[in-house]
Amino acid sequence: MLKLLFASSLIFSSCSVLSNNLTTEELRIEAATHAMPQVLMAFADEVNQFEQQWKSLNNFRHATDLIADYSSQLWLNAKQRITTTKNYDDRELYWARLLSSKIIRSVKPKFTLSVAEQNNLLTQLEKGSRGHNDLSFTKSSTKKIILTGFDPFLLDKNINQSNPSGVAALLLDGQVINYQGISAEINTVMVPVRYADFDQGIIEALLAPYYALNNVDMIVTVSMGRKDFDLERFPGKRRSVTAPDNANIIFGGTQTAPLLPSLNNQPLPGNEFVQFSLPVANMQQAQGPYKVIDNHKITTLEKTYEPATLAELKNSIAVNGSGGGYLSNEISYRSIRLRNQLNSTIPTGHIHTPRIQQFEPKTEAKIVKQITAMLEHSLNAL
Repeated sequence: MLKLLFASSLIFSSCSVLSNNLTTEELRIEAATHAMPQVLMAFADEVNQFEQQWKSLNNFRHATDLIADYSSQLWLNAKQRITTTKNYDDRELYWARLLSSKIIRSVKPKFTLSVAEQNNLLTQLEKGSRGHNDLSFTKSSTKKIILTGFDPFLLDKNINQSNPSGVAALLLDGQVINYQGISAEINTVMVPVRYADFDQGIIEALLAPYYALNNVDMIVTVSMGRKDFDLERFPGKRRSVTAPDNANIIFGGTQTAPLLPSLNNQPLPGNEFVQFSLPVANMQQAQGPYKVIDNHKITTLEKTYEPATLAELKNSIAVNGSGGGYLSNEISYRSIRLRNQLNSTIPTGHIHTPRIQQFEPKTEAKIVKQITAMLEHSLNAL
């Protein structure tokens, strides 16, 4: 009880200071604390220690060193915690990151921090706590796989929402899988559910080095989707949903007027549709409680249908790719478009997981197990 009270005190300690500078995500902390205090106290000791260290900083160089170490350790601690507790809970890392960014925005260190310096530190926190600093293949294996997961989302509807793709990213990072004498090391990254980050090119910046060097064997993006597993064959270029992102931004695209995303302040280039290159037949052999569907269903301005080939979509305007019209479809489109632009041969595509209601650890365990089986079955086709 004392630890819970301490954690709650920590969570609210700086909410009233410069609260107008907090992000939409950070402003949800109070509601999250009331709804699921145990989740927000998971890393209370680490966050409290970080706040004390932050307050004592004397210069920007020391701040940079602190954020680099702290953010990377937060990612490592989150991986260790979900593995050892087997709680299948990705929410703890998500909210710990927000508690930490709130400190950077609202608690003053001993030196004057410029806006540019603050933004630099917040970017460091994001990258380190999302696994970017841990992206290295160090195990003895014959293959290498990059996998991305997403944060929880639609939190104003369900503040306690989890995301199976994030659970998979935490559990699979650094793991070595084996199938029929072939092994593969998996490295993962957690991706924010924010339109602005996508428009600023975070996916391209993350994946371009791998596509340019052709130095991994498969890139798989993962998000939460429908009833079963969907392997999204034809991602579309445009945004067409009215659902907000985690910053409560509604981009404005609709089913009748889909809008183009941006890339570094320019319209996102590329064809209206692209096609994945996952070893779908192999992945469909993975056993589990859910179907693994090769999903061809798309929507253009003219109709909704299931084309057999990409050529059928040549003169169409995308409304929904097979992955929809939200960021889960878009991460797949951006990764495949970049692969094609850089003439890479790395098999690339998107897995939509079965949808969960809020937090369902037993279901998420089954989902991660079947994702692992899909990756294993893919190995002899890579």
